[in-house]
Amino acid sequence: ESTAIIKTDKNTVGEALLELNLIAGDQGEYGLYMTCVNNITLDWEKDAMYWALYVNGEYGLTGIELTEIENGAEYTLKAEK
Repeated sequence: ESTAIIKTDKNTVGEALLELNLIAGDQGEYGLYMTCVNNITLDWEKDAMYWALYVNGEYGLTGIELTEIENGAEYTLKAEK
């Protein structure tokens, strides 16, 4: 587990984290599919695990590239099975 406070002028969570090289992944028909967070790689095909985005404790309803940054919101990336 790690926590970071990030200050950015980007509009989406995905843009901010990509700029800082905190996430990586593959572009798909639904946007960026995160495969790596903070240098930890998950492989659905091998481990049946993926990275999930939570906003203020709730499962994210949009992809990370479409999730707009809201002042004071808490964004969490969790390994899910």
